[in-house]
Amino acid sequence: MIILGIDLGKARTGVAICDKGELLASPLTVVQEHNRERLVDRLTALAQENRVELLAVGLPRNMDGSEGESAQNARDIGALLEAATGLPVEFVDERGTTITAHGYLNDTNTRGKRRKAVVDAVAATVILQNYLDARRLRRSQE
Repeated sequence: MIILGIDLGKARTGVAICDKGELLASPLTVVQEHNRERLVDRLTALAQENRVELLAVGLPRNMDGSEGESAQNARDIGALLEAATGLPVEFVDERGTTITAHGYLNDTNTRGKRRKAVVDAVAATVILQNYLDARRLRRSQE
């Protein structure tokens, strides 16, 4: 199944995609859009272009596990995406993913403008890979 991973941000939204075998998540793009409706339209177009079957949206929980304004925004956009695409949306706890993404970029010595341009797509890749790993674990335990 082809799955799109989405890391929502105020200015930039990172997008990742996995292979049909659900083994590996890869960065796809960063969408720069402030307007919610246009963002949903852009993400819907990406889902259609890539024949996506499920959307994994990062859910920014607080460190204590509670949900604040950002998590509610993610849930709202997830509902809009579900309505616009007709695809199922699953939310993925994204605590620590941006820190992990920065760690990967440090390891590859990605700096400056290049780093700013890709960090959101790398964070989306971390979200999607975490989702794929958890999904694989659930299946193996069934």
